Amino acid sequence: MTKEIAMSREHVGHRDIVLFADSRVNLKREDASELRAQANRLRDKLEGYLVDHPDFGLKKMLLSGSLAKGTALKSISDIDVACYVATESAPHSIRDLIEWLAKRLETAFPNFKPSQITRKTYSVSVQFIATGNEVDIVPILYSGDPQWRGDLISQETGERLMTSVPMHLDFIRKRKAASPQHFAQVVRLIKFWSGLRKREDTSGNFRFKSFMIEMIVAHLADRGVVLDDYPEALQSFFTFLATDQLRSMISFTDYYPAGTCSPTSDPVSIWDPVNCENNVAKLYNTTNQALIVDAAIDAGDAIDAALRAISKGETIRYWQKVFGPSFDV
Repeated sequence: MTKEIAMSREHVGHRDIVLFADSRVNLKREDASELRAQANRLRDKLEGYLVDHPDFGLKKMLLSGSLAKGTALKSISDIDVACYVATESAPHSIRDLIEWLAKRLETAFPNFKPSQITRKTYSVSVQFIATGNEVDIVPILYSGDPQWRGDLISQETGERLMTSVPMHLDFIRKRKAASPQHFAQVVRLIKFWSGLRKREDTSGNFRFKSFMIEMIVAHLADRGVVLDDYPEALQSFFTFLATDQLRSMISFTDYYPAGTCSPTSDPVSIWDPVNCENNVAKLYNTTNQALIVDAAIDAGDAIDAALRAISKGETIRYWQKVFGPSFDV
């Protein structure tokens, strides 16, 4: 490490990124606990109802998404919950399935006002009046698989996609165990960066969903990228995007053998770790790809400049190019 970089790390280093994350990025532990408790209360009510109505068609509710994975941001707006529904009981078109699920929830939760249960494009939202928090309930068609594999109906294409909430959570849990605290924190920092880029993009074409970010960080971590120094970990992520340009196929071997996923003509190929037939980036076109790569190059250049800046003020200004004007130390 050069003398200049060592000095700039004194201005803004790993510890400063940690403090910024705690202040601006991360969902507070007590807030996360309360959100999980609300989702669990909803689940417990349903399971209590199912004891007396075993043929009701709803099988189980499972907390999913960033809250379940421990990668939720401070700005989280809703709680994601998967609702497993009996395949033989429910309709299979997304519009009919959402209406069917909404009516089942209205029956199972008779104390909820009609206004608290809202039909959305691919989910049913349940709002808690006291807190204003929303639980987004996504149906999964289920036929009794012991690992809770079921079919999610894609909101984009309407096709059925095999998924498993417990297997997805186990996939993330393994990476978090290999890099305690750091895997989830790096994911949150990059999600925060991505959210800023999306809000700044006037074309409306910048998109970089959280699941893709998680998979890329997992891909890098599996290949030995160290995550316990956040400036270095972030630079590794952005350097990968800048050099690879999202052209490499990313897949995993947790639940299927290497080489199982077939090559595709899609510009970006990031395969679902529990389903080698689901490219989670299938709908990303070359414009979306280029915008992600360009944003990563800009972020990487800013971090490079920050690591070589002489003054603290200059160092902070470069980091603000990554994390926005709220970044300060």
